[in-house]
Amino acid sequence: MSENKSVYNPQDTEQKYYKIWEKRGYFEIEGNKAIQEDGKDFCIMMPPPNVTGVLHIGHALTFTLQDIMTRYKRMDGYRTLWQPGLDHAGIATQNVVEKQLLAEGKTKEEIGREAFLQKVWEWKAYSGGEIFNQMRHLGISPAWSRERFTMDEGLKHAVRKMFVKLYEEGLIVRGNYMVNWCTHDGALSDIEVEYEDHAGKLYHIRYPLSDGSGHVIVATTRPETYFGDTAVMVHPEDERYKDLIGKKVKLPLIDREIEIIADEHVDMEFGTGVVKVTPAHDPNDYEVGKRHNLAFITCFDEKGYLNDECGDFKGLERLEARDKVVEALDEAGFIEKIEEHTHQVGHCYRCKNVVEPYISKQWFVKKEIADEAVKKVNDGESKFFPPHWINSFNAWMSELRDWCISRQLWWGHQIPVFYCDDCGHEFATEEEHPDACPKCGSKNLTQDPDVLDTWFSSGLWPFSTLGWGNGDWGKGELWNEDDLKHFYPNSMLITGFDILFFWVARMMFMGVHEMKEVPFYDIYLHALVRDEHGHKMSKSKGNVIDPLDMIEEFNADTLRFTLAALAVQGRDIRLSKEKLGQYRNFTNKLYNASRFLLMNESNFPDLADIEIKTDLGRYMFSRFKLATKEVRDNIDAYRFNDAAMALYRFFWGEFCDWGIELSKAEKESIKELGAIYKESLKLLHPFMPFISEHLYHELSGTSLEEGAESIMIMRYPNDTSRDEAIESVFALVIEAIVSIRRAKATVDIGGEIERVAIKLNDTSIDLESAKKYIQRLARVKEVAFVEEKEPNSVADVSDNLEVYIPLEGIDLAPIIARLENQKAKLEKEIAKLSSMLKNEKFVANAPAHVVEENKKGLQAAEEKLQKVENELKTLQG
Repeated sequence: MSENKSVYNPQDTEQKYYKIWEKRGYFEIEGNKAIQEDGKDFCIMMPPPNVTGVLHIGHALTFTLQDIMTRYKRMDGYRTLWQPGLDHAGIATQNVVEKQLLAEGKTKEEIGREAFLQKVWEWKAYSGGEIFNQMRHLGISPAWSRERFTMDEGLKHAVRKMFVKLYEEGLIVRGNYMVNWCTHDGALSDIEVEYEDHAGKLYHIRYPLSDGSGHVIVATTRPETYFGDTAVMVHPEDERYKDLIGKKVKLPLIDREIEIIADEHVDMEFGTGVVKVTPAHDPNDYEVGKRHNLAFITCFDEKGYLNDECGDFKGLERLEARDKVVEALDEAGFIEKIEEHTHQVGHCYRCKNVVEPYISKQWFVKKEIADEAVKKVNDGESKFFPPHWINSFNAWMSELRDWCISRQLWWGHQIPVFYCDDCGHEFATEEEHPDACPKCGSKNLTQDPDVLDTWFSSGLWPFSTLGWGNGDWGKGELWNEDDLKHFYPNSMLITGFDILFFWVARMMFMGVHEMKEVPFYDIYLHALVRDEHGHKMSKSKGNVIDPLDMIEEFNADTLRFTLAALAVQGRDIRLSKEKLGQYRNFTNKLYNASRFLLMNESNFPDLADIEIKTDLGRYMFSRFKLATKEVRDNIDAYRFNDAAMALYRFFWGEFCDWGIELSKAEKESIKELGAIYKESLKLLHPFMPFISEHLYHELSGTSLEEGAESIMIMRYPNDTSRDEAIESVFALVIEAIVSIRRAKATVDIGGEIERVAIKLNDTSIDLESAKKYIQRLARVKEVAFVEEKEPNSVADVSDNLEVYIPLEGIDLAPIIARLENQKAKLEKEIAKLSSMLKNEKFVANAPAHVVEENKKGLQAAEEKLQKVENELKTLQG
């Protein structure tokens, strides 16, 4: 410990203890073998962080809550698996390595696919373990020996197995679809597109009628796509344009003729009521094009450069071309007007590039794969916490479209489909390098160059990590033969709500389809961690809270407990240094309690080895049992904040503030209190693993470093039977002490007094044996229990008793003068506030919050005045 014995110094404990825990194998499945009970299995999957990632505050929340559950279950006799791992993060990782190459003046195309992938694997080796090392600082306890990577050999085989299975079932198909296209990263799924409001323009363009009789005006936000127009569209009931339906217009500058069609999709109120139809570059127009059998003309290539359809503008990048196209249209007289217009624009969730709707040949998982998962969730086989998330799940699933799973990347699981160069046969296979075409026997095979969406492999995470599809790779080391039997379905999932559709939904339908059971029974979705003002954290705002910085400044236990205490189901977490400081004080309080105990005894027995005999010991033991019930009930219901607050109330409000203070009147209780405190540290351990371990050994006179058993593999407290009779006695003792202190404050007495009388509402309760506590803590020489009010005394009335302090011998003059002065000030303040609030002009013109503050101020002043007048009445007889 540090030289300053009043402050807990975690630097001496955290990393030292963590290394011992990990080295002894406590985090592994058999780490708690001595207390495991038959039939009790618990499994939770770590959401695999990106291989390029660093620990951020969202991770800290997820991993803290997961660790609380894991440590709790481990101590409760469960055979426990917390599965760690990393995700290969296709787009993100490839982008990182591409930037590194560009800094060297190279491109991936120049060095080729194999050399590029070698570079990525080198980066993975460098970066991959960094986030796990950071996690260790948080004190989390996953089964590190089972660490998986979504592209390790076992999981690569599982991915191929699942792909082939779905391919043969007809649930994976390839075809020309309209997809979300990033000109840098290729195809994206719908949820990988982030929409932002964009202050753009609405361009009104004249399309001349082919018969020379005039023109129609088309409004668009994307004039550079008009080269792909294959129709102009009006609403069939729009009287302005009924006569034009069936006529043709010429596209400006390129003179291609297209027809004016009618379709109910048109919003007659938007723009001019005439819209261009670009089936190859707009999802709505895509559907219109199919309905009306229109041509699909692509006007730029995969990199976003305008093509041969665009005349003189060929070769311009699509976004850079916009101004040049508009300028040419304007010079030729085709621009009617340009208006400011705010609209939503999709961006790639990784590189923030503007995403284009684009027709491309891609691989898709058919949406029907999700049907059974939706049914099972709605049958209650999986439960959401908070429960309202089932509505979001159902809403998204009801609008599910086929999932685009092919990505135009090199880093990832290459699609296991091969094409025969000789006979053209297409086939999917689990073999990484098939020898020959199964149709014609040719060895001239070409593998599909695309890779699978990262979420395809992580969608298998709840069962592939348990050995499904791994072959023999990793068996007995990374997974065991009976893992699926013991750990699937997983007991629960804890993750952020923001990946409900990215990850959770995919695990649900992949798991149900293959394993015929939901992948987890309970799904806990936590909210975002925001700054103290409720703002989302971002580097640009400068309000990012780095968990590693907070661990260094405050300590890991403090960060963990703060996050848990703020984790109200369904509510965003507002994290501040003020809150962290509050709970750091809690760690100091815990430490100081052990200091007090150790000043009186050199060590303490285990609770199971001692008989609780003293009244105070019986009382604190009963309160500890209540805390045990509250903490267990709340953890079981995933009310982490309520569990944390139950611990806070017991340790600080009951044990430290009352138990320790009351023990000063009954020294023989201290050994019992020390045993109870030790046991209560087990209750605390899942939330604050380091200080609970440290104090447990200090109080026991043992040392983890010298081979003593860790608190983390001891049984979690489970006795919740209470002694309500002794609790009733001490509730009155505490109420009497508080009441006497209030009465003494009324007459400005800080020191010891000769006598106090106590009148109990319930005269059947005998507090004679408890006098010593009241005398010591209220600083009273004599305590008398009476049945009538004592004359010539100052009284304090509380819920269950009244106390009377004799006024004889007390100089009341200065006390009365002080109260009279206080009364005058309050009356003046009340008059001022009342006058303002009666002034109709003030009430009408002042800001609402100012009026409300004045109302609250008036109410508070009136309540204070009433209290002062009551005190004066008592003192003046």
